[in-house]
Amino acid sequence: MKQPTHPADKILSREQVLARYGPPGRGRVVFTNGVFDLLHRGHVEYLYAARALGDVLVVGLNTDASTRRLGKGADRPVNGEEDRAMVLAGLGCVDAVTLFDEDTPRELVTMLQPDVLVKGGDYTVETVAGADEVIAAGGRVEIIPLVPGRSTTSILQRARRGGEDG
Repeated sequence: MKQPTHPADKILSREQVLARYGPPGRGRVVFTNGVFDLLHRGHVEYLYAARALGDVLVVGLNTDASTRRLGKGADRPVNGEEDRAMVLAGLGCVDAVTLFDEDTPRELVTMLQPDVLVKGGDYTVETVAGADEVIAAGGRVEIIPLVPGRSTTSILQRARRGGEDG
């Protein structure tokens, strides 16, 4: 019986990700990125849809410092980068998680050269960091629709109101 890969074994340095999944000849690599602060249904559906587009899903995770620079609020991230990475890596659809400290993952995307670059429906191809580089290398950019009403921000707002849905 094959044992599942432990999540900690899927958390890789940039160098490890590039050696394992970078060009050439590594199957159809899908890349996405984000904060993934409070993992929820919208994240899970999004990540499984992304993984269905290729053979491998690599997730770039904003570090805590990078997250704070995004202006999501003084109390964000709620969960630290190590915890967020472990939870993401625990999903069966995720093959690797790597942290990035830059404001965008453009440098990581350019180095990895994924076949498919994926972002959620709150983006357009024109606003996805690294889209131009992926397209120039022969890859494609996919925008996956968001699950309505599912976001970390909405969860935190409900929590602040005492869990009320209204």
